Amino acid sequence: MLVCVSGDTISICSEGVNLKSSLDSPGDAALGLNPDATHAEKLAHHIHNRRWWILAVVAMAQLMVVLDATIVNIALPSAQKALAFSTADRQWIVTGYALSFGSLLLLGGRVADFFGRKRVFLIGLIGFAVASAIGGASNGFGMLVTARVVQGAFGALLAPTALSLLTTTFTDPKERGKAFGVFGAIAGGGAALGLLLGGFLTQYLSWRWSLYVNLIFAIGATIGAVTFLRHDPKTEKKKLDLPGVLSASISMFSLVYGFSHAETSGWSNGITIAFLAAGIILLGAFVAIETRVVHPLLPMRVVLDRTRGGSYLSVFLAAVGMFGVFLFLTYYMQSTLGYSPVKTGVAFLPMVVVLVISASIATAVLLPRIGPKPIVVAGMLIAAVGLILLTRISVHSSYVSVILPALAVLGLGMGSIFAPSINAATAGISPEDAGVASATVNTSQQIGGSIGTALLNTLAATTATNFLAHKIPSQLLLAEAGVHSYITAFRWSALVFLVGAVISFFLLKWGKQEIGGETMHVGI
Repeated sequence: MLVCVSGDTISICSEGVNLKSSLDSPGDAALGLNPDATHAEKLAHHIHNRRWWILAVVAMAQLMVVLDATIVNIALPSAQKALAFSTADRQWIVTGYALSFGSLLLLGGRVADFFGRKRVFLIGLIGFAVASAIGGASNGFGMLVTARVVQGAFGALLAPTALSLLTTTFTDPKERGKAFGVFGAIAGGGAALGLLLGGFLTQYLSWRWSLYVNLIFAIGATIGAVTFLRHDPKTEKKKLDLPGVLSASISMFSLVYGFSHAETSGWSNGITIAFLAAGIILLGAFVAIETRVVHPLLPMRVVLDRTRGGSYLSVFLAAVGMFGVFLFLTYYMQSTLGYSPVKTGVAFLPMVVVLVISASIATAVLLPRIGPKPIVVAGMLIAAVGLILLTRISVHSSYVSVILPALAVLGLGMGSIFAPSINAATAGISPEDAGVASATVNTSQQIGGSIGTALLNTLAATTATNFLAHKIPSQLLLAEAGVHSYITAFRWSALVFLVGAVISFFLLKWGKQEIGGETMHVGI
């Protein structure tokens, strides 16, 4: 067996070799390795041999983080009643998590690059689990919101590290397609599964189990990580870019808080304007800093690649539009059609099934043949069609004839967007930048979701207010106003996906390609 090493890039160039050993197995020679093989060479063997187990571990951790975005939302009314906090305070259970998660993602990704993915992954898992346990045991609002903030901080370590582990483990194009199909399906469909699980746990157990359930995922992922992951080979120690960390974290905090504040206080509110302006100014300062420092938090080479930059924008716009589906369709099914939380979650399942199938085909079959451009553009257009189909809803719409077809089309579209975009955003990235490149994917999705929630809420609320103007309110009229507001949100979401199709068409490239940086090849 020949092991090829070039800088930080490891290639196993072999055929027909049975790989059975751990890194420290005495049988290296029998496996084709030189007895004097370096730690990096043994690490490459280990990763290749256990890559599908690593995928299972990463998928479990990622599912836990994605589920948490919606599972707690379903449980909030019950938590509010049990802990007796106000409706105004309730938003902080969601906002507290979003602020810490969104503002620390880039730092989390870079920390994984500098200090080792396994170490940071385990810290993120354990910290997230402990914070979830504290949140589930909360005896008051302060304890719960603090637990959510801590959850978000450890989630910011965990999410980019999970994706960077996937990026550095799966480098063969065919296997990478399958792995990213799984990851993309979780990224796109995990939120819908959170609605189902959150509804079930709240309805049949307790709101506290919407947090305790994370312990099950975390324990399984921790055991898997200890068993199958190995520490990264030691690299040259680099100084952390503190000016970049501060400017990036504060700018992301300001943007997320500004969009969250716009949701409740409007876009013309002074605090909203101040935080959004500060976020934009600090973001500009961050870019200026990154072009000047020796070891930047986010090297510009990561985002300035045309295909990679287009992929980040695709993820961002898909997140903006996707929230129009989960947020307003959930409102519609529960408030207008009278669905229970569990029934609402079940109603989303067909979309999840189609999304998983779509993501798998898009990355494992189509992406190696035609590249990301036609797949992502088609996905954006298909998602827009699905949202246009949702504009047919009424106060008494049938699930089978109106909602189900739209959800199936949306699942097809979103599966074609997320998995190929995330794949393209991290393909060919050098191992030393894998963490921060992955964090940029997560940040794009987080900021997109924050903008989508704030913007679509504002548009929907304005529509409902205008519909009710100069009319005598009644139960039916209020329901009709709600439906009109949801339709407005779906139309604007469709427009976002159409814009995404245009941007993806011009930025992404045709055909198979190498995307920046060095590529690791693990032969079979």
